[in-house]
Amino acid sequence: MYAKDIIARAGLLNCNPVYTPVDTSPKLRSTDGNPVDNPTKFHSLVGALQYLTFTRTDISHVVDPVCLHMHDLRESHLHALQRIVQYLEGTLDYGLHLYTSSTSRLLAYTDADWAGCPDTRRSTSEYCVYLVVQTATNSFSLQRWG
Repeated sequence: MYAKDIIARAGLLNCNPVYTPVDTSPKLRSTDGNPVDNPTKFHSLVGALQYLTFTRTDISHVVDPVCLHMHDLRESHLHALQRIVQYLEGTLDYGLHLYTSSTSRLLAYTDADWAGCPDTRRSTSEYCVYLVVQTATNSFSLQRWG
């Protein structure tokens, strides 16, 4: 199971699970905490989590903001990553199960956080489109300036 492999790679097998993927504290800032000396492990875990979001759309809204800080990794970003992995430990049975279907009903959901980035005050938005119970597309975007 891919999620279990990610948990092992993070060194958190049999950790205490959490049942929400994000802490309720304020949003991540680019300058919170001390810089991390060797971010290679973090980059690998974030890439694995991004791939996992294809079947675990419940974590896409927390993985994408962590990715914004890959260029200057701080300890607070590592704590956010650890929380996501702990969430995976507690929700290993979650995920999308893709099946064939003859129904052509389309559902779409969207959310936006206007000026939500605490560093740049840029807006973020996310949408998810479902064809019956299958994810057709999922997107997260950060407002671009200029």
